[in-house]
Amino acid sequence: MASGFLKAEWQNLLFANYAVDPNILLPYLPFGTELDFYKGVCYCSMVGFVFANTRVLGLKVPYHHTFEEVNLRFYVRYKDGEIWKRGVVFVKEIVPRFMISGIANMLYGEKYMTLPMKHYRVVKENAIELEYSWNIHGSWNYLHATTFLTAHPLIPGSQEAYITEHYWGYNARGNYRTGEYQVAHPRWDIYPVNDISCHIDAATLYGAAFTEVLQAKPASVFVATGSAVSVMMGKNIR
Repeated sequence: MASGFLKAEWQNLLFANYAVDPNILLPYLPFGTELDFYKGVCYCSMVGFVFANTRVLGLKVPYHHTFEEVNLRFYVRYKDGEIWKRGVVFVKEIVPRFMISGIANMLYGEKYMTLPMKHYRVVKENAIELEYSWNIHGSWNYLHATTFLTAHPLIPGSQEAYITEHYWGYNARGNYRTGEYQVAHPRWDIYPVNDISCHIDAATLYGAAFTEVLQAKPASVFVATGSAVSVMMGKNIR
């Protein structure tokens, strides 16, 4: 794996994917990028996962190496010469540590906020239960899923492949400036989900435009096993 500014393990990634009107996402689209569709449909995703064994420039930050993250993201592509790069744009990312928010916002130009968070993963006889939750204004929001016990390899061309195989991050750094960074990781195996429940205060977190989207039933849900990841230092491309 390529060397990176930040290295960690991303574990048990829960993806709740929603079909979304492209016009809702256009105000968040970084200059020079365009929306990336899957079979003619535009998607955004609520994603919960665990950051573990986090190191910055090879060093562990005390009390900040293992924590939860929940984010709302959508999918874009950027033409670099003759090559199309497929990436993600984050509307907002939630973590439980102020230092993590500050570093990410400063170095990567992302939109992190800090809230109390917790998660659990329980392996039962016939299923796995997984939940990520965060507290805003005294109310616990959550993503909760029940999966099958066995994960299967990622199928090329599937929606799961479309969602997980975006290896670049893009963000707006002004009206005509765009930041880019690379995220390197192997393909992840997928746990099918047989039950999902969500409580998301979308209006407070993301604004009125996302309320109807995130109150609807997700178009698809799955859990990815995760892996070691390497996040490269960002740069301006515009």
